[in-house]
Parts: sequence; C-alpha cells; structure tokens
Amino acid sequence: MNRTHTQPNLQPRGFAAFTLTALCVLFSLPFSLSAAAQSQEKARPIGPTGVLVHSKFGGQIFGHDLDQNGTEGLLSEYAMLPNGGSVAATETFDQATGKILDVEEPVEGADDFVTLGVVGNGTGLVEREHVTGIYVTKRIYKELNPLGANKFTSIWKAPLVAEQIIMGISRTQGTPTTAVMAFDNNNSFTTFVFGTDVAANRFGPMITLTDPTFQFENTPQVGYDSATNQAVVAASEGAVGGPAPQIALADLTTGVVTQFTGILGPPPFHQGFINGLAVDSEDGIAVTTTELDFRVEFYNLATQTGFAVVLPNANGQIESGTDVEYDPVNKLFFVAQEVSSTAPGSSIQVYDINGNLVESLNGFSFSDAFNVIGTHITLNPKTRTGYVDGPNSGVTELQQFTY
Repeated sequence: MNRTHTQPNLQPRGFAAFTLTALCVLFSLPFSLSAAAQSQEKARPIGPTGVLVHSKFGGQIFGHDLDQNGTEGLLSEYAMLPNGGSVAATETFDQATGKILDVEEPVEGADDFVTLGVVGNGTGLVEREHVTGIYVTKRIYKELNPLGANKFTSIWKAPLVAEQIIMGISRTQGTPTTAVMAFDNNNSFTTFVFGTDVAANRFGPMITLTDPTFQFENTPQVGYDSATNQAVVAASEGAVGGPAPQIALADLTTGVVTQFTGILGPPPFHQGFINGLAVDSEDGIAVTTTELDFRVEFYNLATQTGFAVVLPNANGQIESGTDVEYDPVNKLFFVAQEVSSTAPGSSIQVYDINGNLVESLNGFSFSDAFNVIGTHITLNPKTRTGYVDGPNSGVTELQQFTY
C-alpha cells in the first residue's frame, strides 16, 4: 500500500569536489542539530489542550464538525429550559478558542437540529426535524454555504421523504461529492446510498444495498472513495461467533455494487458490530473498528484483502474502538476509545496507513452512554488540531486536542 518514488542519480559538473567540501563541512557541524530537531519533534504537544466549546444554551450536542480549510466549527444542540420548555439551535464556533460565534435560528418547541457535517469546500449541512405531536413529520436540510457566513443560506433539496432517514454521510471535504447513506423507515427497512454535490444541489442515483447485513439494525458505517467515486459501506450482524462483516462498494455514477467479505476475528467472539469507518482515497484503504474483538481492520479496497491489529494493550470488549476518522494531509487514522487501554479515562489512538500505532492521545473523557449522536472526532489536518465530545457527561461540551 506504500508507494516508493525513486529519484534519478543526477550529478552536476564539479560534483566530486563539491562532495568533498560538503563532507568536511558536515563532519564539522555538531550532531546536536539533528538531536535538537528530534527533541523539538518529541516535545510537540499532543492530546487535550484545555480549550472547550460550550453549547450556547447548555444543551446536549447533536453532531459537530470543523471546516478543514477555514477557522470555524459547527454544532447543533438541544436544551431543556428552566420553564419546562426546550430550545434547539445550530451554532458556529472559533476553532482556536472554542468561542461560540453565532447562533442560527434557535427554535423553541419539539423541533431539533442535527449537524450532519461540513462537506465540499466548507459547506455546513444541518438537518431540522419538524415534530408534530410525538412524530417527526418533516425533515428540512439547511446549508451554511460557506460556513463562514455564519447563517443558513439555502436548502439542500435531497430527494427524500419523511420516512427515509439519513444514517450517515461521508463528511468528505475538498471534493464536491459526498456519499449519503439512508434507510426506508417502513416495512422494508431497506438501506440505500447516493452521491450528492451539496452546494450545487445535484444528486446521483439511489442505490439499494440488497444484502440484509446492511439493514439499519446492524448500524452500517459509510465512507467515500473519491478516487473511484464509490460509497464504501461496512456492516456486521454482530453475532457472537460471526459471520464475518461485509464491505460494499457502490459506484455513485453507475449504481453498480460490488461486495466482499471482511476479516473474521478470533474465536470465540469474533468481531461483533462495526463501530466506525474511514477511507483513505489516495491509497485505497478503508479502516474499521469492531466491537467484540477490540481490533482495528485495514482493508485494501482494490485487492479486497486486509489485516487487523488489536488496540494497544487492549484485552476486553469494553476497550473497543468507536468512531474512525482520517487525516489525508498527514496520512493518519484516528480511533476513538471510550475506555482507554493506554491511560485512565478515554483516548484517541492514532495509526498510520500501514497499521502502525503512531501515538496515543490520552487524558480525554467521552462516552456514548447518554449520547443521542455517537461520539465523533473532527479534524483540521492543516493545524493538526481536532475536537471530540466531552468531558461533560451530558455531552454539552467539545474538547480540543492537538496531534
């Protein structure tokens, strides 16, 4: 999966004389220069910085994301008010300081907002669920385009009806296409995917995943391979003893679906449900986390083969990984670990594309115990910073980290 580039052996005139002189200079330099560089790298701060984002009304955060080419972040919240009512809102915040910058259309009542993600070139996408009685009767998808406008600017006109519910989007930034996974909340409970250019309101074909492994009760995970224009969907029935997970590759232009069987974990438990998925499009790698065997799987999508590594020092299901995210600039995969196997509390384990553990980011506190929206890692590769849920157990905060 690595690509090796060989440099041509070009020697300009006078190369030999230059080399002799250069060697004399090099040997006269103190080796402390290299040592200082290494020391500086080792001294690079990693982990929680102490910067927190507090939801404006103190409510639980329903999804968040960062603009990877900007300075702002996005979140939605739902809060109970002292008078017994409730308020829902979407808010933008400063990535560096965590300060809330603006509140978009706060609504009192039963409606709520869910941040689906920042996609394309800095477009924020938010779902508003309109509630009548106790049922969601309408879903409105609002855009902040660009996110830095700090306001809803338009509507994403997804070809979905109220009974079709989005389970996840690829949150792909830097490419116009986003992969969306949804299911029919009726008697069929069919899962389907489609591609969309959110900012341009363009949509590809609805592609049904016919294998029942991908039905919503198995919590399938979705990513996007921009090199092949394929949605990557992974799911497992989660049963003790197997079967192995299934990986579907859906061509978002033609609608053609190919499928292969993933890695079956060691007995007696095997792998359990798939908790997270991220895709490295440049190298054609998908990474998943699985529940029962507390492992991380690395798949080559072209050869449909893979291998797995156990999370560092992990020896039980409670130390399984959940969300997985990818940094395409520094080529790193991030795995959220609610119960850490490397330190007290929670951790984020960082891997390179070859499955090597690069570093453990320790000292967090996040949990899915009371989350409406599962734990999520958001990244800004250019600044090597990110946010993750917590540390407040009510999920009213986000905690910043560096890596």
